[in-house]
Amino acid sequence: MAKTTKKKTNTTVGFGRFIKWFWILFISGFMLAALVFLSASWGLFGEMPSYEHLENPQTNLASQIISSDGKLIGKFYLEDNRTDVKFEDLPENLVNTLMASEDIRFQEHSGIDWYGTLRAAFFLGKRGGASTISQQLARQLFVGVRSRNKFETLKQKAKEWVLATRLERSYTKEEIISMYLNIYDFGNNADGIRSAARIYFGKEPKDLKIEESAMLVGMLQNSSYFNPLRREEKTRNKRNIVLGQLARYDFITEKEKDSLQALKMDINFNPENHREGLATYFRMYLQRFMKNWINKNPKPALEGERDKWNLYLDGLRIYTTIDSKMQANAEEAVAEHMERLQAEFFNQNTKKRNPTTPFLDLTPEETNRIMERAMKTSERWRKMKAAGKSEKEIRTSFTKKTEMTVFDWKSETREKDTILTPLDSIRYYKTFLRTGMMSMEPQTGHVKAWVGGIDYTHFQYDNVIQGIHQPGSTFKPFVYAAAIDQLRLSPCETLPDTHYCIEAGKHGNMEAWCPKNSDGKYSGKEMTLRHALANSVNTVTAQLIDKVGPKSVVSIVKNLGLTREILEVPSIALGTEGFSVYEMVGAYGTFANQGVYVKPVMVTRIEDKNGTVLYEYVPETKDVLSKEVSYAMINLMKGVTEGGSGTRLRHSSNKDNTVYKEVITGYPYEFTNPIAGKTGTTQNQSDGWFMGMVPNLVTGVWVGGEERATHFKGIAYGQGASMALPIWGLYMKKNYANEDLGISKDDFEEPEDMSIVTDCAKFIKEQNTDTDIEEDLEDLDF
Repeated sequence: MAKTTKKKTNTTVGFGRFIKWFWILFISGFMLAALVFLSASWGLFGEMPSYEHLENPQTNLASQIISSDGKLIGKFYLEDNRTDVKFEDLPENLVNTLMASEDIRFQEHSGIDWYGTLRAAFFLGKRGGASTISQQLARQLFVGVRSRNKFETLKQKAKEWVLATRLERSYTKEEIISMYLNIYDFGNNADGIRSAARIYFGKEPKDLKIEESAMLVGMLQNSSYFNPLRREEKTRNKRNIVLGQLARYDFITEKEKDSLQALKMDINFNPENHREGLATYFRMYLQRFMKNWINKNPKPALEGERDKWNLYLDGLRIYTTIDSKMQANAEEAVAEHMERLQAEFFNQNTKKRNPTTPFLDLTPEETNRIMERAMKTSERWRKMKAAGKSEKEIRTSFTKKTEMTVFDWKSETREKDTILTPLDSIRYYKTFLRTGMMSMEPQTGHVKAWVGGIDYTHFQYDNVIQGIHQPGSTFKPFVYAAAIDQLRLSPCETLPDTHYCIEAGKHGNMEAWCPKNSDGKYSGKEMTLRHALANSVNTVTAQLIDKVGPKSVVSIVKNLGLTREILEVPSIALGTEGFSVYEMVGAYGTFANQGVYVKPVMVTRIEDKNGTVLYEYVPETKDVLSKEVSYAMINLMKGVTEGGSGTRLRHSSNKDNTVYKEVITGYPYEFTNPIAGKTGTTQNQSDGWFMGMVPNLVTGVWVGGEERATHFKGIAYGQGASMALPIWGLYMKKNYANEDLGISKDDFEEPEDMSIVTDCAKFIKEQNTDTDIEEDLEDLDF
C-alpha cells in the first residue's frame, strides 16, 4: 500500500515539473517573440518607415499620355513603367485568384495569418509559406529582397510582420490588394498590374479573363522565372496550379478548372518602351514639351519631396489632343504608301545610280562631303570621341564590318540582321525616303495625328516639327491670299500665261527674275486665278507677287504662324524658303477657319497623380483674313482637286495594274465630297507636298530624302501628287470608314453677303459684253 502511494507521488511531481517547464518555455518564447517584434518596431533591426511614410509610400509612377478619346497612348518612365489601378477597376476574378493562391484568409486576419504561420513552422514550410498579402506588400514597399543569411532573414521577417499590422491599420483590405498588384514587377517593363495586362494581353486589367488572371498571379512567386516569354511551359504549369487553388476554394467548379487548364496561353505581347507603340514621334515631341514646362513650373514645396516635377517618377497625367484612331489611321497610311514608293525608288535608281553612292547627280567629291558630315555627326563618333578615342581610331572603326540590325520594309518586323561597316550603314540609310504628316482641327487648333517619319527606332529625326523643307507650290496660296486681300481680286480674274520678268532692282531683286513653268512651256492663254493655282502656273504667281510686292506676302505669312526669317524678294513666291509641316498645317488651317489663325495645340491639360490640375491650355488666335478672302481661297484650292494637280483624289480603282498606276493612282480614293488642297514639288523633285482640307480637318504631308540629292529622277514619281498626296488619300479613306470620327463630307460654309464672286462663268460674262463671249470662253482656261 505504501509503495503504491509513493509511485503516485513521484508521477505527480514529474508532471508538475513538466508543466512548470512548459510555461517557462512558453512565456520565454512569447517574451522572446515580443522582444523580436519590439526590436523590429524600435528600429533595432534597421530603419523603419515613419507613420507618415507608411501612409504615403513613395513609389515611382510613370507619367501617362492620354489621347483625346481617353486612350493611354504611351508613358514616360525610367525603370518603373507603373500606373496605379484602383480596386474598383480590378476584375473580381483577379482578386479571387490572388486570395486563393496567396492568402485565402486575407479577409479574416489583421496582417499575420497565425494559422498559416504555425502550419508552416510545424511542416517546416513544406505545405506552403505563411506570408500574407499584407506581409508581401510590406516587403515590396519597405524591406526589399530577402537575405540568404538566416539571422538577417529572421530580422527581415520580423520587420515584415510589424509593418503588415501597421499597413492593416492604415489601409482598407481593398487598398492593400490594389497597392500590392500596383507595386509588383511582372518583368518586361510590366511594372504593376495595368502594365502587365497591357503588355502580356493587350488589354486593361478589368478585361482580364480568369485564365489570364491566373497566369499573372502565378508570376507573383517569381516573375523572372515564371515568365511566359522565357519559360512558357513552366508558366503554364504554374497557371494551372493557381487554377487548381481556385477550384479548391470553390471559386470555380472542377469542370471549369479542367477546361481552363486545357487552354493554351494566349499571349498578345505588346512591348511598352519609348521607341515602340502608337505616336512615337509625337511622344518624343511631348517629352521636350514637358521638360520645358517643368522648368517653368516648380512643384509646390512639400516636406520630404522634390521641389521639381519629375516626368518619369511623379505619375503626371498629360491629356493630349491626339485621337488614337486617327493616329493609327495616319501611321497605317504612311506605312502603306511609303513601302510601295520606296520599292519603286529602289527599282528605278539602282539602275541609274552608281552603286557606291546613294545620291543622284553628285560628283564623288560632293558625295564624300555628305558622308564626312554624316559620319562626324553620328552617335558612334560622338561616343568614341567622348571616350577619348583618337580621330584615327574613330575613322578606322567606321570601316570595320560588324553585326547590326537595320530597317527593312520587306521584313514583317521592319528589321533585318546583317553585317555592314558603320559607313555602309550610313550610306544605306541615306537611300530611304522620309515623311512628315500632321492633321489638325482648324476651329480649335487640336492636332489629331502626328507622324514624324517612317520608323522611330531607326529614323529619329521628326519631320513634323524639326524638319525644315522648301514648300514649293504649297506656298503659292499665301501669294494669292495677299493679292485677293489687297486688290479684292476674284478667283475668276484672268492673267496671261506668258513669259514674265520682274526686272532687277524691283522689290529688292539683285537681278531680273524670270520664272519658267514646270514644263518650260507657256500656253499664251488668259487663265483664271483658279485655273492657274490648280495647275501651279508659275508665270501667274510671278505677276501676282509683282502686283502686291513680297513685303505684303511676308506680312501675311508671319501672321499665319510662319515666323522664321523670310527674305522679301519675289522668288519666295515659288516656295524657296523652308518651313515645317507643323507651321504649314497651322497656316492652312486659317483658310478653313474663315480667316482666324489658331496656333496648333497638342496638350490641353496636365494633372498630378491625385487629379489636381496643374496646367490648362488657353487658345492662341489671331484674325488674319476676312471671311470673304478665306472663302475665296478655299474656292481656289477646291479647283486643285476638281481639275488640277490633285484630281487623282477623284479617281476610282484602276484597271491597269502597272507599277506606276499602283504607286501613284492605284488607290481607289473615289472621293466625291468637296476638298480644298494644294500640291507642291521643289527643284529636282527633292520635296513632295500635299496640303488637304475638309471643313473640320486640315492635313499636311511632306515626302523627301534626308539629303536633297536623294530624289526621283523624273517628275512622274517625284511630284507632290505622287509622293505625298496618296498618304492623304489613304488616311482620309480610313477616317471616313469610321463614322464615329465625325470627319466632314460637307461643303465649306460660304459667308453671308459674299462680296467676292467665285462663279467664274458668271463673272467672265459680267465682265465682258463682247457678242463673241462664248467663243472667248472656249479659248479661256477657267
